[in-house]
Amino acid sequence: MLAETKAQELHELGQRLSDEGKEQEAISAYLQAIELDPKKSESFYNIGLIYKYQNEWTKSFEYNQKAYSLDPSDESARWNLAIAATALRDWATVRQAWQDNGIALDGKSGPIDMNFGITPVRLNPDYDAEVVWATRIDPVRARIENVPYKESGFRYDDIVLHDGAAVGYRKNGNNEYPVFNVLELFERSKFSTALASIQINSEQDIAVLENLFSKSVHHFEDWTKNVRTLCRQCSEGMPHEHHDSDLTPDFNHERTLGVAVREDESILPIFEEWQRLTGGKLLSFNN
Repeated sequence: MLAETKAQELHELGQRLSDEGKEQEAISAYLQAIELDPKKSESFYNIGLIYKYQNEWTKSFEYNQKAYSLDPSDESARWNLAIAATALRDWATVRQAWQDNGIALDGKSGPIDMNFGITPVRLNPDYDAEVVWATRIDPVRARIENVPYKESGFRYDDIVLHDGAAVGYRKNGNNEYPVFNVLELFERSKFSTALASIQINSEQDIAVLENLFSKSVHHFEDWTKNVRTLCRQCSEGMPHEHHDSDLTPDFNHERTLGVAVREDESILPIFEEWQRLTGGKLLSFNN
């Protein structure tokens, strides 16, 4: 009993150190707790959690797997085991973990490629965070449906690995969706990001451009109209009313477009045809 009491004290020390950002010292405290109490599943879990946020997937897998084996009722350990296994492309373990979580999957082996609905995901959550919409192809992977800023390092149609815990919410229509922080890029898309500046005469000009793009492999978004900046509190919660003014309500003749350009495909002819049809102007295009 004395060993278990000391192990709990070390575990609590590890928690305090982790809260202070002293991750290596926290791991050391957790390992000492495990040495005294080898069945202390929560210490294994917390080490696996630290390694998850460091993208140390082999280590995260090892410690979450041990935590889960010691406490099969620990749903968080099952989720983090599945996340680490996904990062490692260990699809057999991934499928077993989701099955244990009561999640029905298509197929019996290999990668999962389903439609779990739309979700907002936060790119680079620790700095210059940007929230974009994506389609979940499994419980912790999603395909980006927006055109992210080029500086983000992410692209339209990228597949990202995201966390399982919600950090904030966004509305789409009347529905509210949890925001998940992206852990890493899982699969790079075949698109690059370009910036176009155009001049339009009416909103109908944008509709014409959308129609032309719909007949191509490319994609664009009107960043002037659709992008807004949120404070951290709102970004990680529910955006408040005072941000409504961030979306410009007035008509703007000049628009900035984020353009997803498919590799080895020409895009300028689309703008040339658009100019001919509408009288609009392509002011600049930077790929």
